[in-house]
Amino acid sequence: MTARCVRSVSGSLQLLLRNRWPKVYGAATCSQKHTYTSIPPPAQYGGRHTVTLIPGDGIGPELANHVRELFRFCCVPVDFEVVNVDSTMASEDDINNAIMAIRRNGVALKGNLETNHNLPPSYKSRNNLLRTTLDLYANVMHCQSLPGVRTRHRNIDIMIIRENTEGEYSSLEHENVPGVVECLKIITRTKSLRIADYAFRTAREKGRTRVTAVHKANIMKLGDGLFLECCKEVASGYPEITFDSMIVDNTTMQLVSRPQQFDVMVMPNLYGNVVSNVCAGLVGGPGLVPGANYGEDYAVFETGTRNTGKSIANTNTANPTAMLLASCLLLDHLKLHAYANMIRRAILSTVTETRLHTADLGGQGSTSEVVQSIMKAVESTGPRTLSL
Repeated sequence: MTARCVRSVSGSLQLLLRNRWPKVYGAATCSQKHTYTSIPPPAQYGGRHTVTLIPGDGIGPELANHVRELFRFCCVPVDFEVVNVDSTMASEDDINNAIMAIRRNGVALKGNLETNHNLPPSYKSRNNLLRTTLDLYANVMHCQSLPGVRTRHRNIDIMIIRENTEGEYSSLEHENVPGVVECLKIITRTKSLRIADYAFRTAREKGRTRVTAVHKANIMKLGDGLFLECCKEVASGYPEITFDSMIVDNTTMQLVSRPQQFDVMVMPNLYGNVVSNVCAGLVGGPGLVPGANYGEDYAVFETGTRNTGKSIANTNTANPTAMLLASCLLLDHLKLHAYANMIRRAILSTVTETRLHTADLGGQGSTSEVVQSIMKAVESTGPRTLSL
């Protein structure tokens, strides 16, 4: 069995047979040179990158293993530092170790971590601790229709940008009076301006023409009113981009009736949670859509929807597409575009042309069969590009 190394020569991908399949992960090296410009974080140790890998709960560990398997096969110059987080433990040592590793490496790929609602109120969500501690303020999810996946709606192409560090999830709940629970929703001008500017900058960079702010300012006139005001203020600096706003409950109805009207959507934390899941369902489900969390200094990549898939863990039936596409976003972040494009092309070929689907898409393929099909597509595809 041979491992394949990939390099970019004169703008096209060249596939070269290299070495034996390594017995220990990370043992194979690519001797070809890569040109990196402004890579966050910089490559080390002969052009290789170290990435924190948090397997997570449910289907996370098996999907993480498939990412490592595919990276090995493609000889991607990435070494994973695995940090396990036990979400059932009251101690925060595990998540603190993971945060330290991300600070050290600058970037991470993670599976979803369960937050059990049966745990005591003092228990803090590990996902929320990670995002707020590292100030991963922008959650980005691209929901796009795929030709090989049958859904009720077609031609969906929505970018969802969610403020990730405040809102309802940023404060503790209190029960000062028996039977009366208070929960603070924190909205700040600084963070609202920051996420709005991120949304408009992203729209400009991606050639998008419209940004829609999702809110409930008709009822929460101060909190959501401040968020909407900040979006309007930022919009004035991007005259080439159309700005509009929509109340969140109407937004969900519009999404399921005519989702094609949306282009880029920006919203506070909780609304982003709801809208992200609705949009994932519109294009085929949580197994298809990757997600990214960006801050000024760090980036963490994961599946777009934040469910663990606990009920199908270790059954070899999970759809690996979302996690594998998240790993492509990771490679793009590291400026390893040739590898990202090759893997992404193979994934989309399997989903849309081979149509080997897992049970969530109405197929009978297993997780491992889908991954093997992707590897075969890597072997057979030429230099043409297909982007998602």
